Amino acid sequence: MAIRIDRRSFIVTGSIGLGAFSIPGFAQTANVSGARGFTHSVASGEPSADSVLLWTRYVPADDAPVHLRAEIAETADFARVVSGGAQISGPWRDYTAKITVAGLKPGTRYYFRFVAPDGSLSPVGRTKTLPAGLASSFRAAVFSCSNMPFGYFNAYAHAALRDDIDLAIHLGDYFYEYQTGDYPALKDAVASRQPLPANEIIHLADYRLRYASYRSDADLQKLHSLVPMIVQWDDHESANDSWEGGAQNHQPATEGEWSSRRAAALQAYREWMPVSDEPWKAYEIGTLATLFRTETRVIARTKQPELAPLLFKPDPAKALLEFRNGSWQDPAATMMGSQQEDWLAHTMRASVKGGTKWQVVGFGTIMGNTQTPLGAPGWLSPDADPRAKAYMMAGVAATKAGLPFNFDSWGGYPAARKRFLTSAQGMGANLIVISGDSHNAWAYDLGQDGKPAGVEFAGQGVTSPGFESAIGIDPKIVARALVEANPELKWCDTSRRGYMAMTITPTRVRNDWIFVDTIKAPSAAASVGHSATVLRGRNVMG
Repeated sequence: MAIRIDRRSFIVTGSIGLGAFSIPGFAQTANVSGARGFTHSVASGEPSADSVLLWTRYVPADDAPVHLRAEIAETADFARVVSGGAQISGPWRDYTAKITVAGLKPGTRYYFRFVAPDGSLSPVGRTKTLPAGLASSFRAAVFSCSNMPFGYFNAYAHAALRDDIDLAIHLGDYFYEYQTGDYPALKDAVASRQPLPANEIIHLADYRLRYASYRSDADLQKLHSLVPMIVQWDDHESANDSWEGGAQNHQPATEGEWSSRRAAALQAYREWMPVSDEPWKAYEIGTLATLFRTETRVIARTKQPELAPLLFKPDPAKALLEFRNGSWQDPAATMMGSQQEDWLAHTMRASVKGGTKWQVVGFGTIMGNTQTPLGAPGWLSPDADPRAKAYMMAGVAATKAGLPFNFDSWGGYPAARKRFLTSAQGMGANLIVISGDSHNAWAYDLGQDGKPAGVEFAGQGVTSPGFESAIGIDPKIVARALVEANPELKWCDTSRRGYMAMTITPTRVRNDWIFVDTIKAPSAAASVGHSATVLRGRNVMG
């Protein structure tokens, strides 16, 4: 999600911030395309109570297909290998390997490694299976919006130092697709953190090289090697503001068919990420929770509404009201598509009926209702960028018409949001929504038809900037105004980067928003900036 404002496309992207690039110490990056052996350490994902997916990349000296073995043990010395597997990899999958090992014990920490044909060993990784049956507590670290050139991945560094994280979850914008100097501008970028390739990524080779660049980051590698990660994509894994038939940042006339670019993006994603090929999936965390990984971008998402054409009508206020009362509420507009909606409703209902305490649903974008406060233009300094002023004024116009400020989130799909929340209410779910995309931190009590439906914990970006990049006043004033203007919003922070740590117990879920001290220099210093708690059976915080 990014902001680009002109007469024709006025608000064609999202909120205030976006981008894509780099690597610490660029000897590593410069060698990415020619590296040999185990080039990007190891990772794990897709945990269950008795299995886990293991990932690595190995490039042989002769570029021939390679036979890799995986080994997993309960001790770091691998004195007794308890399971493993093998795979043949090669250039058709960029020499990546994903092997699911089974026969494991629930809730158990394991060590794993890969063995190359010449007997060389990968770095040793650590992973953990999900619990089975009764479990007293489970903690997940939740990330989104990692834009290399904006700064260092200190959120990953901080989480990697913890020994109390059972699982990492990445809700999308794992990288950004832009060319060097686009987002961020060169003046705002950390000079040593420009990823490859320098051009905007469009083709399969581009996407592969961008992953190779990002995955060379030492802090990201460390986190992947220590904790299993459940990942889902948002828009920048393909192109900004993507949907089923295109994207804001895709121009068919010069960049080819969207279907080709989308296919390249998805192929590279499935090669480089420790994720299975299912577009959506449920994970059972014992009797504590069911975690749902969703897809809300490129498979069935309807194109986002646009404010621009309405704001340049002879009577913008009238046009906005007609839009609010008409096409904005079109029930055919969907984020997930009917197949996934049906799957999610049935699987959530089975979770509730089975006695699972919590239903945790991960979405790429925010669900909570959020409007621009009428005084928002006053947040900007007199010499603010004209695009930022236009963005604020557009948000105010939308608010006056009873509309949200962002249509690239669930705010653009009110009928689909209503279907989801009504379904959750009807089945008696204890609903926790976790989301990313906005770069800022938010806590919402989600409601439908005047009744509680669940809570939403929305996470700040790892490095991608938020409202603070465009305002000239104390962020606390901005946060207070946003909360006062939006009944569902109970707290927000619009100026700091980091990640969330969510702790699930049978009776309550606590979410901590952890803010790093800086992203402009390497540092693992961070602290809890806010915490929110929801008790089972209430579906509201407090």
